[in-house]
Amino acid sequence: MISNNSIYLPEIAKIVSIRRLTELEKYFEIRLENQREFSFIPGQFVQLSVFGVGEAPISISSSPFDKDSIGVCIRRVGDVTSAIHRLEIGSYLGIRGPLGNGFPIEELKRKDILFIAGGLGLAPLRSMIYYVLEKRHDFGRVIILYGTKTPEEILFRDEMETWNKREDIELTVTINRPDKNWLGKTGVVTRLIPFLKLDPQDTYALVVGPPVMYKYALLELQEKRIPATNIILSLERRMKCGVGKCGHCQVNGVYVCLDGPKFSYQMLKFLPEAL
Repeated sequence: MISNNSIYLPEIAKIVSIRRLTELEKYFEIRLENQREFSFIPGQFVQLSVFGVGEAPISISSSPFDKDSIGVCIRRVGDVTSAIHRLEIGSYLGIRGPLGNGFPIEELKRKDILFIAGGLGLAPLRSMIYYVLEKRHDFGRVIILYGTKTPEEILFRDEMETWNKREDIELTVTINRPDKNWLGKTGVVTRLIPFLKLDPQDTYALVVGPPVMYKYALLELQEKRIPATNIILSLERRMKCGVGKCGHCQVNGVYVCLDGPKFSYQMLKFLPEAL
């Protein structure tokens, strides 16, 4: 783990590879300059900084078993992320973390895992997906539902093809605005939930996507009688400083960056402003 002193003081990291995923998203592999191992729990995040520009919270997307580097999927949406997109291999970044609480892995073991990702929501779930695949014998069914607006916005397309060939994964991808070449499912990702046959008590649903998706995902999961304790959502979009100092992510005394960003719906039911 990164030392407590580095919660506030960035360490130096070098970009070692860059992969363009879509028009707006790139996948960056970064490595600590001191070449120390980086350990984290799936679902945690880091604060990445571009010197002279600022910093932003970014979910870790890489496998937790790859300790030599950190993978992050970054959408170009603001000053900091645009500045990162302009960097090249060999450029340096500042990094603080890992921060926040990840997924409750021990609770998830021996359970069926339902991943529901909308758009960029696949990025924070990818780390947990790779954990489950590495420890496949520790889990029951693995179901991945993924939806984007258009085929061009599909992230990690090559990995999707690999996962689709595995017999121990149930993967469905849907497109809300398909083009003439799209032959798969159409519609928003939450419309796939009613067709699933689930064991409610033994299923955990991990849900990450745009805020509008959460309302309908929760309605469908409750219709399936998934307990509120078994629904895990991410509120990372609210975060800014990452260490509970700026108050940007505070919801009724709860700090998303410190108490989350992963929360059970059982907890969020008492924080209606959070959703």
